[in-house]
Amino acid sequence: MKRVVFPPLSKAMLSRLSKLSLRKYRDSEGLFLAEGVRTVTELLDHLPDPALLLALVLDDSSAKLFEGLERFAGMCWLAGPETFARLAQTATPQGVCAVFRKPEAGLFRPAASRSFVVALDDVQDPGNVGTIIRTAAWFGAEAVICGSGTADPFNAKAVRSSAGSIFSLTIVEVSDLSKELKRLQGTGFMVLAAALDGRDYRSFTGRADRRVLVIGNEANGVSRDLLDLADRRLLIPHAGIRPGVESLNAAVSAGILMAEMAGKNTD
Repeated sequence: MKRVVFPPLSKAMLSRLSKLSLRKYRDSEGLFLAEGVRTVTELLDHLPDPALLLALVLDDSSAKLFEGLERFAGMCWLAGPETFARLAQTATPQGVCAVFRKPEAGLFRPAASRSFVVALDDVQDPGNVGTIIRTAAWFGAEAVICGSGTADPFNAKAVRSSAGSIFSLTIVEVSDLSKELKRLQGTGFMVLAAALDGRDYRSFTGRADRRVLVIGNEANGVSRDLLDLADRRLLIPHAGIRPGVESLNAAVSAGILMAEMAGKNTD
């Protein structure tokens, strides 16, 4: 079979794509950049609409790793090391970058009577944000809602940490997380917040078909106004007489609580 030959990336397109390292351009263009073989492959495999792909940029070596590239004709370009040095956010680029259109996500509305949602309150590390999105997708969350102060879920590091799971659930960004949680409560959602003054998360049994798990800032936890409106505060207790560390990583805490919530209903 004759190999498909793709054109080199133009300077104009390179200039446009390289600006996506800045959030203001990601927001104004409605685009985000992903890099690395695994991340790009996962995103392409879960792409809900081919029109969401704007550009796939490969070097000669990585082009051999992808099958069926002819379906990306008109969206695929070849590039060399200098180009990837400008595009990639990693120290050692893998020769694979892709630019996608952000999926449209307005007001979140659950698809069914049963729904599980994760809300992020000022989670500032993009690596934590991406890992939480990935974990939420694994445990069947319908959406991740990012409040003000939370790192951009379409930041390059967050995209890498999400391991291509962005298209597996709905990602919503809101300016007032308190208002959004109150709206969800009005539609039957129970709000559960991770908190050091909460009760052992394993002690809650029963039934709640709609649940929102709130994960807070890495240093300060969930903000006071959100704790006050929460229906339950959940504590992950340490083992032994004294903990060996002050607290758990936000993404680790989220994973523990999501695993429990996915395993049984919570009341």
